[in-house]
Amino acid sequence: FKKKLFLLMTLLHFVNCVALATAPYIITYRYSGLLELGAFWRCIKAGGAYFMTQIIKMLLLATFFPVNELEDGIDPLTESVKCMVDIIDFLGLYLVLTRLLGKGEMKVLVTSVGWGLAELISTRLLPLWLGARSTEFDWKYIQSSFDANINLLIG
Repeated sequence: FKKKLFLLMTLLHFVNCVALATAPYIITYRYSGLLELGAFWRCIKAGGAYFMTQIIKMLLLATFFPVNELEDGIDPLTESVKCMVDIIDFLGLYLVLTRLLGKGEMKVLVTSVGWGLAELISTRLLPLWLGARSTEFDWKYIQSSFDANINLLIG
């Protein structure tokens, strides 16, 4: 009985963290008019563009900027060029905004919901899935869920 209760508490902790992280995106999609416009697949396309830009960034960083473990210290030029790879995010957002059909205001909303939800899945939900289901309760998963909400408002 005690083990079942413990597993139930772990499951409830996981569900709480997932609901806390995803609820703002669901509410935004549902009550902003995107549901009535049938913009679900457009949001999926924007999320797919996010995943593609991340894959391209990872391939570029792994191919052209390998980790040099022999050097002592940090090369500022190499590190600044590595940071410039983030321009691919802007290029991906630009392509999504220009390729989506619809009015300007809805394009931005569709892109932001799809892009943000894809970022949430890749940076928040995977760690939640792997960590919040463990047998030990940790506050960092609830903090990560709150951080996802703050990123929705600020970013």
